[in-house]
Amino acid sequence: MFSCVGTGLVAGILSGCATAYQPAPPAFHEALQEVYRLDAGDRLRITVFEQTDLTNTYSVDKAGYIAFPLVGSVAARGRTIKEVEAGIAHKLAQGYIRNPDVSVEVDRYRPFFIMGEVGSPGQYTYVPGMTVQNAIAIAGGYSARAEQQDADVTRQINGEVMTGRVPITDPILPGDTIYLRERLF
Repeated sequence: MFSCVGTGLVAGILSGCATAYQPAPPAFHEALQEVYRLDAGDRLRITVFEQTDLTNTYSVDKAGYIAFPLVGSVAARGRTIKEVEAGIAHKLAQGYIRNPDVSVEVDRYRPFFIMGEVGSPGQYTYVPGMTVQNAIAIAGGYSARAEQQDADVTRQINGEVMTGRVPITDPILPGDTIYLRERLF
């Protein structure tokens, strides 16, 4: 009788652990191959050739817009750099500058966040090419109780928030939230 109860208890614990596991959906890794889309927190270096007064660094605000001189708000959230270039050039060409030549590049990407079993959880500056392992190192390394094989990453893809478990060698994107779990033993 005790062996049946013990077996049932172990099976219940293991099935409880199994339901918490969520592998990363296919869209998770497909997002790594897509063109970068801007969002709040990105800082852009915008150059309008032969217009030094307009050339500057601009941030994408919480609403997803850039406040640009002469033309006002320019939508940036969910758009590529090329789309923002075209949008600014189009607005400038409407009575402000004849044939504007606009260049946009990301000056600083929005931050990533790391929580859980790391030395210093928090918000950190994203660097292109980062992996989960790099993020852990920046956050002070693993705590003594950290699960060190994989991590849970939450990412927004096409307006949908997705969470999946990935190996620590997986790349991360700006705006990702990484959670390191506590190991059981």
